[in-house]
Amino acid sequence: MFPSCYSKPTSSNDLFKRTYLTKMLLGVFVVYMSHTCWVIYGFVYTKPCERGKGDCIFSYLAERPRLQLSIFSSLRPDHSELNLIIKIDDFDIHSKFERVVNVSLPLATRNNGTLHTLVYVHKFGVSPLQDNRQVHHVAQLSTYMMSRGNLSSAKEVLKKHAATAPREVDRPISHWRSRLTLNMMSEDFTFNRGTLPSDVRRYMRVFQDENRMVYLPLLHIDELSVRVKDMMEINGSTTKLPLTISYEGLSLRQFRLWIHMQDVMFSLKRFGFTEVNIDEIKGVLVDNNLYLLALTTLVTAFHFIFEFLAFKNDISFWRKKKNMVGMSRKTVLWRCFSTIVILLKMLEERSSLLGLIPVGIGTTIEVWKVKKVSKIQLQWRTSRSIVHVGKFDESERKTIQHDTQAMKCLSYLVYPLSISGAIFSLVYLRYKNYYSWLINSLVSGIYAFGFLSMAPQLFINFKLKSVGHLQWNVLMYKAVNTFVNDAFTCVFSTHPSHQLGCFRDEILFLLYLYQRRLYSTNKTRCREYGSCHHNHRKLKAQ
Repeated sequence: MFPSCYSKPTSSNDLFKRTYLTKMLLGVFVVYMSHTCWVIYGFVYTKPCERGKGDCIFSYLAERPRLQLSIFSSLRPDHSELNLIIKIDDFDIHSKFERVVNVSLPLATRNNGTLHTLVYVHKFGVSPLQDNRQVHHVAQLSTYMMSRGNLSSAKEVLKKHAATAPREVDRPISHWRSRLTLNMMSEDFTFNRGTLPSDVRRYMRVFQDENRMVYLPLLHIDELSVRVKDMMEINGSTTKLPLTISYEGLSLRQFRLWIHMQDVMFSLKRFGFTEVNIDEIKGVLVDNNLYLLALTTLVTAFHFIFEFLAFKNDISFWRKKKNMVGMSRKTVLWRCFSTIVILLKMLEERSSLLGLIPVGIGTTIEVWKVKKVSKIQLQWRTSRSIVHVGKFDESERKTIQHDTQAMKCLSYLVYPLSISGAIFSLVYLRYKNYYSWLINSLVSGIYAFGFLSMAPQLFINFKLKSVGHLQWNVLMYKAVNTFVNDAFTCVFSTHPSHQLGCFRDEILFLLYLYQRRLYSTNKTRCREYGSCHHNHRKLKAQ
């Protein structure tokens, strides 16, 4: 008598598979967090070498030598054509300092060339080129970036890169790196040769002093402090530019941590991260303390876990769904359209693969959900395919009627605002081509009015006086991720439209919670997504 309500009970095998997958996922998460804690412990504690046990490598700084810091500029990254920038006699490795000097720019650098700096730590009163126990590092004082006009902020240049004519941005311009941050391990630490950390070994120079091994000072140039906002464009008329030189001594654990963070920054470029993305991550690493970094790592891990669970439960929900009563087709179509547009926008901006892959998976799921909610079936026969559209029953047609009514009311508000915003951007803003204008206008409309697309689902819930057809586990996972995104907007400098999108998702989730409290579940009727409660067999017998 109620064939549409009855659903086959969940078998023990299906329940075991879901439980096994959840446990396996949690196991992977525990292993990942354990490995992360072990790596952090390796940075925090390095076992020193005990005298008389093993091959020890002693510090050259233990002898308290008189040192001198000399910084040169050169057109080439070798020891030729050196021009002295600053010299600090009686260099104290334990004292912090910061000085601003003016650096003369050679003609080749002013003509869109490069300039390097060579930093030497050597014996006091001895030329660094004649000291066989000197340590030095080479870094660039200039870097090539895309630019337009005479903008002082390179970050604004990169953000406007996508909205500038191609003929104006094809030529990279040399920019001045106005900060040079030096670090040196000031801790007197004795290493064990057999357990020497690999990250420290790259910076270590060792020499034989009688019957023992001695390592020279560990010098490091901090690339994390080089921010895009500190870049200045070099033009042909500029003969001198200011350079802020700062120094700070580090402990062994700090030295190893900064080396690791700097290696991570270099590896992000291989995954397609842009200069602006890397600069935002640098801001998090440099401008925040270590505890906030640890919290960020933990929250990121939970974010990926909940994102995966949301994908898994969303697919499972729609795969089993047969009855579309209470489901807003307009909302599903809008989500599909929105994810496709955002994917096209990310492809246009050449975003990193770490961002493209989740969005691409989400787009595929949304397209599949449109096929399900429209009851479209593809049947392959020999060499051609046949598209078959299923029929809707009376309850589903009533849901479609409510959905259409809600979307019609919203169209009077959304369409005029979106069209007027697109026309305004076309008249007053510049884009590479009409395709870029179209994609940017659609993305702006999605972020600004995307929350209105959820209104039809709220209206259907109100008309049906029920929320039993919704997938609450997926909503919970996505809500947690939304709160995580809000936490990240407090740390990262995100676009205001993204902050607005996170805030509107929280409001919608609170409205769904209110409706769930308002419309209590009626246990005498079947649930809208095709399964009944424990008394469905009794109803069927009647």
